[in-house]
Amino acid sequence: MTYKRPELKTETGRCLLCHDAPCTKACPNHVPAAGIIRSLRFENELGASARIASNLSCFSCENPICMDACIRAKMDSPVDIPAVIRTAGISGDKEDAGIADAPADLSIDFCGVHCENPFFLSSSVVASSYEMVARAFEMGWAGAAFKTIGTFVPEEVSPRFDVLGIENGSYAGFKNIEQISDHTLVENIGYLKKLKKNYPKKVIIASIMGQNELEWTYLASMMEEAGADIIECNFSCPHMSGEGLGSDVGSDPELVRRCTEAARRGSKLPILAKMTPNVTHMEVPAIAAVHAGADGLAAINTVKSIMNIDLDTYVSGPDVLGTSTVGGYSGKAVKPIALRFIHDLKKYGSLKDIPVSGMGGIETWKDAAEFLALGCRTVQVTTAVMLYGYRLIDDLTDGLSRYLSGHGYASVSEMVGKALPNLIPADKLNRHTIAYPGFDKTKCVACGRCYISCCDGGHQAIKAGSGGKPVLDGKKCVGCQLCRLVCPAGAISSGKRIEI
Repeated sequence: MTYKRPELKTETGRCLLCHDAPCTKACPNHVPAAGIIRSLRFENELGASARIASNLSCFSCENPICMDACIRAKMDSPVDIPAVIRTAGISGDKEDAGIADAPADLSIDFCGVHCENPFFLSSSVVASSYEMVARAFEMGWAGAAFKTIGTFVPEEVSPRFDVLGIENGSYAGFKNIEQISDHTLVENIGYLKKLKKNYPKKVIIASIMGQNELEWTYLASMMEEAGADIIECNFSCPHMSGEGLGSDVGSDPELVRRCTEAARRGSKLPILAKMTPNVTHMEVPAIAAVHAGADGLAAINTVKSIMNIDLDTYVSGPDVLGTSTVGGYSGKAVKPIALRFIHDLKKYGSLKDIPVSGMGGIETWKDAAEFLALGCRTVQVTTAVMLYGYRLIDDLTDGLSRYLSGHGYASVSEMVGKALPNLIPADKLNRHTIAYPGFDKTKCVACGRCYISCCDGGHQAIKAGSGGKPVLDGKKCVGCQLCRLVCPAGAISSGKRIEI
């Protein structure tokens, strides 16, 4: 059995991404089944193809004991591992799959600091102790923004996380109401010193948050003394419980200016201002930060949110003894918001050359590449690591390297900002042509989704023809291509563009 591409995505989505995956351990031919499926799950198709090309035994396997070991079977049925691998192996481009033999250079300079690749842990629970960050460094992450350090230890609540789920057990969004580091200043300084001593080539970003100007200065000086490479001023946490903290600073350009100046007085290290998306124009506080001495920007922090109201109890998540609060929304769902803010920063005249570390919904190498294409030089990840682990770095680096090599780039820096010229003001868009949809009747399954969407949400340009297959009325079609977006069979494409 082999799958069609949509089926392949669905089947790999069923994989539980187990720790110490029993499917791989069970294979007598040592096929890295879990790694192949994980690569497919996280859009590293070429990496999966390369692994399959060097492990062809699945194509002749008559006793797939990997499926017997699949933990998914305890819930419903096992992942069809042999069929997934056969499909991916057949559909993969064998020539492109081998380009890792001549990988692109993923190293990049950021604020004068050399980074072995652009992938960092963002300031959060995923980078909150020596042991955690050391493990991430060993696995290949270039650096980490250590969880925000203050002079106080906050009181936390339980639970403090919630998710917005979608089909196949995946997650569209994630909410947290966690605050800054729950370790003391002395403990955190000890972690930073030990990390820099044991991993001198890794980049340590010390995230700080002061309660007043004196604290911003003091913390910055302590971070430099501890061996940090960069200081990140957290102006943007959306749910701190104290006045004048987090996004209360980031939404006020004057506070941003004063706090940045205070941090600058305490250190000569590069300073990043971590910006809040809970404003309309991020470039305003960003300008204030740069004028006050910030060397770069980090964006975005989480989006203020309320989600998952239980309609039996009327309590929002996370439920803390029948109550909740506004929290920070992250995950894949916020990526379009993050990219919009990155665009705004990089398109603004006085900010266009300011280095930006981007974050917000990065889960795959393709997500990261979008941030790089909009001008970021590094990217930071939290939510995907919380859900899937540090092991994501394997497909982040491998997938990006294969993409770069396949597109003729020798280094990652060559693609930075490539998408910016193609984003223009709305009044500059071409409004004198139409790209009509093209219909492939051989792929059409006559489900009628295009007809329904065009009739109820478009311009009534599609009719149900023979056998339920669509017929386009060109006189009514405006080329919006809603039909193409809703087609589940991939039977509709963007046709030839014509003048009107």
